[in-house]
Amino acid sequence: MTIERFENRLSEYAMLMRLHRPIGIYLLLWPTLWALWLAGNGQPPRGVVLVFALGVALMRSAGCVMNDIADRNFDPHVARTRDRPLAAGRVSLREAIGLAMALCLLAFALVLTQNFLTITLSFIGLALAFSYPFMKRFHHFPQFHLGAAFGWGIPMAYAAITDTLPLAAWLLLLANVIWSAIYDTQYAMVDREDDLKIGVKSTAILFGERDKQIIGYLQLALLGLLVVVGLLAGRGWIYYLGLVLAGGFALYQQYLIRNREPTECFKAFLSNNGFGLVIFCGLLLDFLPAHSS
Repeated sequence: MTIERFENRLSEYAMLMRLHRPIGIYLLLWPTLWALWLAGNGQPPRGVVLVFALGVALMRSAGCVMNDIADRNFDPHVARTRDRPLAAGRVSLREAIGLAMALCLLAFALVLTQNFLTITLSFIGLALAFSYPFMKRFHHFPQFHLGAAFGWGIPMAYAAITDTLPLAAWLLLLANVIWSAIYDTQYAMVDREDDLKIGVKSTAILFGERDKQIIGYLQLALLGLLVVVGLLAGRGWIYYLGLVLAGGFALYQQYLIRNREPTECFKAFLSNNGFGLVIFCGLLLDFLPAHSS
């Protein structure tokens, strides 16, 4: 194999893993960091943080590959996805399966450095990640399934640091399920017309003309749950200021999706990175006074 061909394969694999679009890594990383900081009372072990950060990147990449394997017969018919490496025939199915398996094995090797409870929970996380891409064939709620898959790092983070699964862990997981439903519905609004043609199910299709209103209700529920998590964790005013700023992002998203224009809906989806970031910054800064005194 020549150097040029080797570089070409690496480039195609990177595209298959969506490394050129890191937004998915961020959306998976923020709730994991929320959980690590809450479980660690503002001082999570650095080694655990590193393991989870690497695990997030690996599992998101594996999830993208698995999604393209599952959707290989749908993607060529959708304008946004027809140029993906597997859909366009630049990567074979065998290569994609091998890449997904390699990524999962690397992620599992990282998990093996943690305690027994965390390792046990990882099998549930793997099952959620593998099953998610197929859900759009069976029901209109794949976005909620995505939330469970993306948020499973939350109970794993609590397990890794505290070796327990307190109520806060499950409430934070529920919050992430709702958040994922919000941003993935915004994402699905971009493809709604194509999805209707090929028979793919989504919350964007299910919600129909009430999509903006239901997203608004979900945003309120999300912020409410994060308030409850903050109360359970005894957080201070800086954390709640972060939630106020996150509420500003929610309002901005409502503005963007007001006319359901695909490009604006995609911008709303992307703005969720800022939503997650300000919550983490609020959490991070809220813990600083306690540790500096």
